[in-house]
Amino acid sequence: MTTLQVKNLCKDFRLRSGMKTSILSAVKDVSFELVPGRTIALVGQSGSGKSTVARMIAQLERPTSGEILLDGKPAATRGGGLKRYREEVQMVFQDPFASLNAFHRVGHHLERPIILHKIASGREAVRAKAIELLERVQLTPGEDYIDRRPHELSGGQRQRVAIARALAPSPSVLIADEPVSMLDVSIRLGVLNLLADLQRSENLGVLYITHDLATARHFSDHLMVMYKGEVVEEGTPDDVILHPQAEFTRKLTMAAPEPARNERFLRAAKNYPPRTQGSTAVEDQPRGVA
Repeated sequence: MTTLQVKNLCKDFRLRSGMKTSILSAVKDVSFELVPGRTIALVGQSGSGKSTVARMIAQLERPTSGEILLDGKPAATRGGGLKRYREEVQMVFQDPFASLNAFHRVGHHLERPIILHKIASGREAVRAKAIELLERVQLTPGEDYIDRRPHELSGGQRQRVAIARALAPSPSVLIADEPVSMLDVSIRLGVLNLLADLQRSENLGVLYITHDLATARHFSDHLMVMYKGEVVEEGTPDDVILHPQAEFTRKLTMAAPEPARNERFLRAAKNYPPRTQGSTAVEDQPRGVA
């Protein structure tokens, strides 16, 4: 059972403006433990540091201080050790079109990690494994998708290809960095359900990065709220969302859509007089209501 531990993780960036140099503390003393079969949601506004945490765990950024441990051993940062680490820890990025090379077919994106991590050998075996990966993410039949290029797929299909690529080396930890924020609302639920199914069927530990409290509540076992690089509150999703203690968490919950609050707004809007544009009356429409 592969356990990921993050201990006192910090990240500082050096900023220059003319002759002056300043330090931006993007992440401050973040700690948590992720075990297989569990999902931790890291929630915060843009610039809170949550994606920087994800990039450090994926070894795309070096921490200023702190530790990342996999089964109690420090994460390797180079050579064969880094390759073995990435067999266990994979990342799904926010924008599926940017994370896939537009010049290559879907098969190329899936076959490269299969060959690199020696999952299969021989042209036919590698292709068969790539098709299997496509079908694991519900792109069926896989033969219909493997020879397409990214621009021939929808946004949801591209993100499923990105998830399939992350699954190629059979990782134990999956980092999902806002995996549905670039997708149409109508297909977000399908991708989130896919991630939840994969977590259960493959016993994955999932770190779910998001700014959306609603999805964090329904798709995580533990919720951590970040603000200005720090974890200001954590606990079970229901406890954090229904009984927020930190001021920033309370603001997040107030910003989340609430059907009852919207209904009150609509009832109040019916009593507003019609607004005018020039000399023509225009029927008033409630604004800002989903």
